[in-house]
Amino acid sequence: MTEVKTKPRRNDGGLTAVVPDTAPPAVKRRRKPLTFDKVSFFAVFLGLPLAIYVLFVISPFAQAFYYSMTDWTGFSPTQNFTGLENYQRIFTDDIFMKAMGNNILLVIFLPIITIILSLVLATFVTVGGSSKGQIKGLRNSSFYRVVSFFPYTIPAIAIGIMWGQIYDPSGGLLNGILTSMGLEQFKSFAWLGDKNTAMIATMFVIVWGFIGFYMVLFVAGIKGIPAELFEAARIDGAGRFRTAVSITIPLIRDNIQTAYIYMGILALDAFVYMAALNSGGGPDNSTLVMAQQLFFTAFTKGQFGLASAMGVVLAVATLIFSGLVFLVNRLTGGDKDVSL
Repeated sequence: MTEVKTKPRRNDGGLTAVVPDTAPPAVKRRRKPLTFDKVSFFAVFLGLPLAIYVLFVISPFAQAFYYSMTDWTGFSPTQNFTGLENYQRIFTDDIFMKAMGNNILLVIFLPIITIILSLVLATFVTVGGSSKGQIKGLRNSSFYRVVSFFPYTIPAIAIGIMWGQIYDPSGGLLNGILTSMGLEQFKSFAWLGDKNTAMIATMFVIVWGFIGFYMVLFVAGIKGIPAELFEAARIDGAGRFRTAVSITIPLIRDNIQTAYIYMGILALDAFVYMAALNSGGGPDNSTLVMAQQLFFTAFTKGQFGLASAMGVVLAVATLIFSGLVFLVNRLTGGDKDVSL
């Protein structure tokens, strides 16, 4: 056994403490040999998922990147290598740049509008009830949750077809309601046929379809916050807005970040909604998105190499958006634990 030498030392209080003269030698841990159980665990739970991910995610992306540098038509057995010519073409194409601008517009407004409205509704149905007594949501809040979540259960293509009929200028429900209220200027108004309203009308449909889902997501997060925090804020005189900003939002920040990323990815795609509401890209391409232009280029023009380049640009834009969200969240202190 190793002997540790000690010597007395006096501290400022006059008390004598015994401290080691030298630090004890570090104990080296012996690495345990690999056994069949460990090897099989790594192979099944790490190696197999990694192989599936490489096969079905990384490999198709690498293949699309290769096709993006060829003139492949999608049906010819050969592909001539063209380098970055396809990327040069799409970034000088006015239609594709218009579609990219529409996607950027969706990324800016869709997540913000959807998340704010979902947070407001989630707050109402959880802690937005009476300001006296027990912390609770509005009366019949369960009914509001079911009604708000219902649009999310409808397939996106069905939502697009349904709202296309509602926006119909000749016999649509929306124009009928507005006309009955005395607004005769909307008697035959084409909501999806006017470039000034087509994008707004489409964004409304997307928000309507997803607001209930994110409301339920935020409700689950708010339910995990101790009620004592809300009661303490009420005793201190904090209003509903102050409580939401100081307690609710910081404690469900991870939920908000996840919702923002998912809504941003949806905004960068938005193919189903745009194709269902305005299959041709809308008036003056006002609702055309990159995914639609990719589809037209591949299956209408037969330029799969050029369409693959558009797909690569769309994938890179999605990765950049996700990275920016994580970076902003980190810079604003989102990576720090919130102490209760």
